Amino acid sequence: MSNKSKILDDVRIILYEAAYRSDFRDLNLAWVAKYFTVEAKDHEQLEDPQERIIDRGGVVLLAQNAHGAIIGCVSLIPYKPGVLELAKMAVHESAQGCGVGRKLIDTAIDKGRLLGARSIYLESNSVLGPALRLYERAGFKHLPPEQRPSSPYTRCNVYMMLDL
Repeated sequence: MSNKSKILDDVRIILYEAAYRSDFRDLNLAWVAKYFTVEAKDHEQLEDPQERIIDRGGVVLLAQNAHGAIIGCVSLIPYKPGVLELAKMAVHESAQGCGVGRKLIDTAIDKGRLLGARSIYLESNSVLGPALRLYERAGFKHLPPEQRPSSPYTRCNVYMMLDL
């Protein structure tokens, strides 16, 4: 068994708890800062995910390894009636390419269905090729220009939707 498949076998997806606040924040800040500039909207959601995501009807999912470390995260944020936004997804560099992102997305899609969403929306950037391929393999479709909403993030230039 390869080391990468062993990592995935030992990963479980758990719901956010306040004890993991800094893990959620730090994973996302590291990822965003690697490629882009951290924006005000990032800080708003990352500093208080309970108030900014969960209390508004959203959910934060965390990937936890066998040692209890949080190695990935994703959130579903109410976007508009019947639509959730997949956002704040990050996987620690040591676990990238091991299937953790796919496990997070699959769990988020299942959770979206349980929450009664009709679709899941996401915003990304064209420089993030592996992430875009992951979204496409999960069934997300690129929105044509006339269907793209305005984003609170200057970095976003890719908009996708998954019908549930």
